[in-house]
Amino acid sequence: MIVFDDKKNYVAEIDDAGTEIARHALTTPEAFELLNRAWRRVSWDVKYIYAFSWMGRPFIQLPEDVLRIQEVLWEHKPDVLIETGVAHGGSLVFYASLFKAMEKGRVIGVELELRPHNRKAISEHILSPYITVVDGSSIDPDTVAEVKALIKPGEKVMVMLDSNHTKEHVLEELRAYGPMVTPGCYIVASDGIMEEVAGAPRTKPEWKHSNPQQAAITFTKENNNFVIEEPAWPFNEGVVRERLTYWPSAFVKRIS
Repeated sequence: MIVFDDKKNYVAEIDDAGTEIARHALTTPEAFELLNRAWRRVSWDVKYIYAFSWMGRPFIQLPEDVLRIQEVLWEHKPDVLIETGVAHGGSLVFYASLFKAMEKGRVIGVELELRPHNRKAISEHILSPYITVVDGSSIDPDTVAEVKALIKPGEKVMVMLDSNHTKEHVLEELRAYGPMVTPGCYIVASDGIMEEVAGAPRTKPEWKHSNPQQAAITFTKENNNFVIEEPAWPFNEGVVRERLTYWPSAFVKRIS
């Protein structure tokens, strides 16, 4: 349990027996990190991320995660970003807008069953020239082969995983798309927050062990040429040390 007292200027962590484990002044990064944990749970319960759009398309992501992935894309400037899981297409449009601004790059979206109205909105969007949609399960060998065929020799590639979030599925995605990632770049396994919020509304008990975070950990144990590595922040004049994120342990970097 977390206890917040703004009048006494502290936040404390309390165990199940009611014993105070730690207390931190509100001006410290430790206090920020404790309050982050509480905020993430509350934001999940109230469906906070279901209230945003990007250039006309619903974009179901935490705003800070969006800014952080923008920093990574700006640093690496990939020729191709593969994203599994299209939904309403907001993320595809977001990435396409970045690539248009950078005058480099395109995005390939993979979706098992894209709803007709979403397909229509994506195909008619002003940024559609930067977007290709591949239909099929992201782990189906034929789908993987179709995506791979769209990548030209020598192109720099990054991958976003945002489809089925079970450990088994994400692990298969990591195995399928990891080899397409350019050394030095990332394959990002989003929504590891599932492990933290298991037991909350709209969750399942197995989320505690079946989630993208555990898939990333298992994948990096299997592959010595990949590591879980937080991208460096290009700017930080504050004392914050950790991301406020729905994507813990998400950034899987190919090192060789």
